[in-house]
Amino acid sequence: MNPAAVATTNSAGPAVGPAAPAAGHVTFLGAGPGDPGLLTLRAVEALALADVLIGASHVLDVVRGHARADVGTAEPAVSGEELATADAAAAAAAQLVMASARTGKRVVRAVSGDPGLDASTAEEMLACAQAGIPFEVVPGVAAALGVPAYAGVPLSGDVRFVDAATASDRCWSEMGASAATLVVSTTLQTVAAAAAELVAGGRKPDTALTVTVAGTTTRQRTWSATLATIGAELKATKALPTPEGPIAAIAVVGEPTAYRQQLSWFETKPLFGWRVLVPRTKEQAASLSDQLRSYGAVPHEVPTIAVEPPRTPQQMERAVKGLVTGRYEWIAFTSVNAVKAVREKFEEYGLDARAFAGIKVAAVGEQTAQALVEFGVKPDLMPSGEQSAAGLLEDWPPYDPVFDPIDRVFLPRADIATETLVAGLVELGWEVDDVTAYRTVRASPPPAETREAIKGGGFDAVLFTSSSTVRNLVGIAGKPHNVTVIACIGPATAKTAEEHGLRVDVMAPEPSVHALAQALAEFGRARRTAAEEAGDPVTRPSERRPGARRRARV
Repeated sequence: MNPAAVATTNSAGPAVGPAAPAAGHVTFLGAGPGDPGLLTLRAVEALALADVLIGASHVLDVVRGHARADVGTAEPAVSGEELATADAAAAAAAQLVMASARTGKRVVRAVSGDPGLDASTAEEMLACAQAGIPFEVVPGVAAALGVPAYAGVPLSGDVRFVDAATASDRCWSEMGASAATLVVSTTLQTVAAAAAELVAGGRKPDTALTVTVAGTTTRQRTWSATLATIGAELKATKALPTPEGPIAAIAVVGEPTAYRQQLSWFETKPLFGWRVLVPRTKEQAASLSDQLRSYGAVPHEVPTIAVEPPRTPQQMERAVKGLVTGRYEWIAFTSVNAVKAVREKFEEYGLDARAFAGIKVAAVGEQTAQALVEFGVKPDLMPSGEQSAAGLLEDWPPYDPVFDPIDRVFLPRADIATETLVAGLVELGWEVDDVTAYRTVRASPPPAETREAIKGGGFDAVLFTSSSTVRNLVGIAGKPHNVTVIACIGPATAKTAEEHGLRVDVMAPEPSVHALAQALAEFGRARRTAAEEAGDPVTRPSERRPGARRRARV
């Protein structure tokens, strides 16, 4: 018999059965208009505590990065927006939210924009209140406010908001007669009709407006026109028709739109909308991808190598034991993977960063140093100049038998690493234990869609951070299309790229991944400036391939 199912007797009352599940909790969370960076600190806190996420797929894409890896696995999040009518969608979403909360889970119901401005979300809140389920509301940035800000259209003074889907004839008449700045929530397909309603209500046909789709994301696009010309403008740029169905848009009507050319800070980023291929693992590419996003790019990480343990681990095991017993004066890390390999071996033996006590630690560059800091170790030596083995040797002190009690260096590295550092250390008088800490092998090919984009010109640029990334990417996915901008970290990598028939467009001024990303941004900025000075439209490199403009999606 299950002991938990047995009734117990309390002297103060009758028999008591098994405890009921603890009451759950619901957070109605505003995910903003699309940019994950617009989530509030309170939203991030709520997401970290969530057991279940519920929302439309495009909203979950915005918030899931701040939730636990296992969130929602027991009860997958589905969206009522997939149902036929708004009322049915709200009812279905409310039932899903309450069912999850009744099992004691912390539920986050994520919605676009701000939940307080969403009528269907209000119905879900009311259902929770009537069912006695505790809930809270985390406001988000409303699309009607966030999108104009990203489009370079300031909202000040007399501003009125209109939802074109529910606006009555009286509403259009009042808005048309008003001189206020209007922010209209509409769709790309119906914005011309909304403009006509405003003209019919009294607005001058030459009143300026902007229309923005995919606002706050790297797919954002904005058109500037007048109430009379917006329909023709959209047709001329082939924005219509579209087979994907209604595309949400925010239109701003009135004087503030005149400032857009001067205040357009988002769509004018140097790599805005560029799809950039980063042939590195997710762990290695994290900071590089963040830097690319700051330039407006959309990074796509594709591992070209896989890291495996050495075929014979005994050498590594002896070296780690020697590290603990005082065999070494120095340990030199030349990659993040080397740090990871030593850390894993430490954990296998039940050791931690305290085992480095009394040992000097060198790191070849910033990323390697950061991996050490995360391990709890602060490097004693880093290159003051070039972040490479050669740069590290420039600052490495020669062996001095008076001041150095031990003359040996532990060098954990890859099986295919060059001999530059070993030879240089020996020349400085050091004995080196050159140990294979891990093996690098070619990664599995990326998905077919990615391979087709690489060969077909679907990427605007690719960053090559070593000769091996060139060889491996070409080997597993094929040669990048000739419209793709090729950026290389240094001369050796560029030479390998040229040997594979690639045209090198960008070279980093120093062998650093961050300098490489910055060099690509400068290339993109110069390209944009040249197009603007020539009076040409600003396009991405991938839009130069045959048929690209025809296939481009808003």
